Amino acid sequence: MATLSVVMLSNWSNCCNRPSGDYKFRQAYRRNNLHLRQSSRLSSSFHCWCATTIPVMEEQKRTFDAERAALLVKDLRNNFRSGRTRSYEWRVAQLQSIWRMIDENEKMIVEALYEDLGKPELESFTAEITMLKSSRKEALEQLKRWMSPEKVKTSISLYPSSAEIVSEPLGVVLVISTWNFPFLLSLDPVIGAIAAGNAVVLKPSELAPATSSVLAKLLEKYVDRSAITVVEGAVAETSALLEQKWDKIFFTGGGRVGRIVLTAAAKHLTPVVLELGGKCPAVVDSNVNIEVAVRRIIAGKWACNNGQACIGVDYIITTKDFAPKLIDALRNGLEEFFGKDPLESKDRSRIVNSFHFKRLVGLMDEDKVSDKIVLGGQRDESPLQIAPTILLNVPEDSLIMQEEIFGPLLPILTVSVFAFVS
Repeated sequence: MATLSVVMLSNWSNCCNRPSGDYKFRQAYRRNNLHLRQSSRLSSSFHCWCATTIPVMEEQKRTFDAERAALLVKDLRNNFRSGRTRSYEWRVAQLQSIWRMIDENEKMIVEALYEDLGKPELESFTAEITMLKSSRKEALEQLKRWMSPEKVKTSISLYPSSAEIVSEPLGVVLVISTWNFPFLLSLDPVIGAIAAGNAVVLKPSELAPATSSVLAKLLEKYVDRSAITVVEGAVAETSALLEQKWDKIFFTGGGRVGRIVLTAAAKHLTPVVLELGGKCPAVVDSNVNIEVAVRRIIAGKWACNNGQACIGVDYIITTKDFAPKLIDALRNGLEEFFGKDPLESKDRSRIVNSFHFKRLVGLMDEDKVSDKIVLGGQRDESPLQIAPTILLNVPEDSLIMQEEIFGPLLPILTVSVFAFVS
């Protein structure tokens, strides 16, 4: 049977590294013409099962272009303006549906994450499913407070007036998600957008196609399709969406695409949240509890999506005298976590695709870097695995120090002594 994405059919559209918290949900609100909350992510795709194959195949060949994107946004905006998404009851119903969606399809979600990234079941549960459930729980517990007007004092010159700040939804928002935590980082802002009363389009990452497909299938089944829509695809579909006027755009990814998103949003003066990566160092002093420090570094760097996480340690700064002791502790800790042959470990995710595998190998094999490897360096392209790798004193002008590594490579830079300024 063929699957037909309803999100592509405008005439159907009417039937259709960070801890979550107050900050995330409040972003999607506008307060006094200032939006204080903006963690908006919504999704829902639509599938029509049809016994007639030929018409369906013809529809599948249709391109999701700017015209179709405009019709989609128009329908969502009309539904938003009808007041459908504003009520407390609607918001609660959608949040409860997402909870039920996760509970009833946990196995399918875990399998998709394994297909896309080789994520172990425990990591999928703790790093994606559990965190998402926590966000949904907090939204339900805090929703009445977030929606309640906030009384504020007025000036004596305005006596006897009274005033209050009323939180209002922004309207129609676009969420462009990423591939490294494709379930969590798609639905977490969707939960924020629903709690805020917005209509939302979710664009999952094409680099995690199994999870993208699951999101489209499940959201179509569980949530209100007239206000929550999934658009699957790659560059062409994202470009078509970015041509439209949105009331908010939330993007998670790298700086290069972030600049494209921001440029497109500027044409309409659309407010944007860019959740980008960067160089994230850990400073390790000689007076730390080295066992605790090493466990935390390993957990955040290698046990968390094999280094493909913006909250992972990008490089370490320590003293020359302490570096050998730290490297030995990391060696012992890695063996404890992943065994003597980490390439055979079932407790690490794989590299997402061949492009990123070759990119990481290129960082390791650069002439001025390849002789700096003090631990690891093994790689196997067939399963897209690279062993946890530690490099000591790589040149600061090397490629590995010019961009976010986003993989299992960990440079250690040394200094003579730390000079702390109080």
